[in-house]
Amino acid sequence: MGMDLYDILDEEFRPLVLPNARLEVLATGRRWLEGPVWLADQDCLLVSDLPEDRVLRWCPDGSVSTLRQGQGWFENGHARDRQGRLLACSHRQRCITRTEWDGRITRLAEHYKGLRLNSPNDVAVHPDGSIWFTDPPYGIQTDYEGGKQVSELPAQVYRLDAELGELAVATDRLAGPNGLCFSPDGKRLYIAETGLQFAAEPVQHIRVFDVAEDGRRLDEGRFFHQVAPGNADGMRCDEAGRLWTSAGDGVHCLAPDGRLLGRIHVPAAVANLCFGGPALSRLFLCCGDTLYGIATNTRGAALL
Repeated sequence: MGMDLYDILDEEFRPLVLPNARLEVLATGRRWLEGPVWLADQDCLLVSDLPEDRVLRWCPDGSVSTLRQGQGWFENGHARDRQGRLLACSHRQRCITRTEWDGRITRLAEHYKGLRLNSPNDVAVHPDGSIWFTDPPYGIQTDYEGGKQVSELPAQVYRLDAELGELAVATDRLAGPNGLCFSPDGKRLYIAETGLQFAAEPVQHIRVFDVAEDGRRLDEGRFFHQVAPGNADGMRCDEAGRLWTSAGDGVHCLAPDGRLLGRIHVPAAVANLCFGGPALSRLFLCCGDTLYGIATNTRGAALL
């Protein structure tokens, strides 16, 4: 497969990928994989098979087991808080949850000003411990990802102060906020705008927002990059601040100034991705019914 696997558009990309690395099928035969998160202390990857209401555990020995299934959560995005507890976006229950160390599931946020959230999609944790998540209505507009329900709030991005339980709108400037990712220093927040779900020509691009020094507010944001083919969804930063984003033809690597450095070709559109493995140098890719993995020569940002 070698370098045919890659498009090197900028020489900065060349040392980030490995000519002898293979794109490996890690699991297949699922329905729609989403929300990958690496658990370094447990040496495993968690990933959602969203339409099946199932969270799977993949281990480096190739085994795949079920963490939970059929509990009515229909989980999408995952992250870990600063204590290492699992955070999840529930479509069906329209909330953000935290799995405690004893296995109990706590609902952290499900209402804003007395109204129900839509269907939290993706979640990221700022270095200060606050929990940020996107809340488009995608999960309650079909029966495929959780079930049709009535939307009570516009699509927004929220900041949750986990200690105080205070929920605030971080931005309401996106019609369809989807994947999100902080820069390693927490000073930038990247958000994938995927627009209105059934629009003929939805607005789809990545926007970047500066985070205020107090870690509580965003600026008005600005255009960062237009992914093509397809659109951006899930994304992660590496330790140098480069953004690795999902795309219609695989994974695109972007410089902090928005330049496209290179691509990794994948047989199917990538919905979400994360870094993992012992050195955080392996990319795990959710591609429809298949989970792929590929080794890189960079490391994911050391955020939980």
